[in-house]
Amino acid sequence: MKITLTGNRLLAVYSGILTVAAAMALLTGATGRRAARFDAIDVQRINVVEPDGTVRLVLSSKALFPGIIFKKKEYPHPNRSTAGILFYDDEGTENGGLTFGGEKDKDGKVSAYGHLSFDQYDQDQVLTLDASEDGGYRKARLSIWDRPDYSVGELLDLQARIKNLAADEQKAEYAKFFAQREKAQPRVFLGKSDNGAVSLRFNDKQGRERLIVEVAPDGAPAVRFLDENGKETGRFPAALDQK
Repeated sequence: MKITLTGNRLLAVYSGILTVAAAMALLTGATGRRAARFDAIDVQRINVVEPDGTVRLVLSSKALFPGIIFKKKEYPHPNRSTAGILFYDDEGTENGGLTFGGEKDKDGKVSAYGHLSFDQYDQDQVLTLDASEDGGYRKARLSIWDRPDYSVGELLDLQARIKNLAADEQKAEYAKFFAQREKAQPRVFLGKSDNGAVSLRFNDKQGRERLIVEVAPDGAPAVRFLDENGKETGRFPAALDQK
């Protein structure tokens, strides 16, 4: 039996063949996991996501840097303006990152920074590595923190709830919030201060310095022991006025 195709029917068959071919190409590419290769790529932001869409890593320019993502929901960040990389846990919550920047202003003043951090579950950073320069003052440090057990989601909900209040009313709400919760406390510091001194400092659970190993700007080394009120209870070597 001879079949004759009109122009419309021929176009329909041709379109169907193209559709099937495109679908096969997509399926073959998906199952084969063939990777695209580039010599160079210019992009303002890259989101790495799981098959269900949960974000796991964001690499972004300053212009498109995300806010705070908590349980897959994004909240505005109060003061973050940077480029870098953010890490997210299996639940789509930010849990660390690498940020960096630097510039010289019209008056010749230099400012620069680099920051790497890792966060406690549903909380803020507990391990940080920082380097900064501001108008000739240079600092670098590694810090370890104790964080409270409450979820940072409570703070994000508060921020959303009071964002339209006057500044003094917002300040009062924040004071009330933190008065009812434990505060974060610094526990270990290792670094260089902007006066040229280097030190290793250990704090108790209340954040009070108790043991300091340091080299002063003039090169004099010392190990100092402090009580809970910050009073020096021992030193090695002994202070010159004690000899």
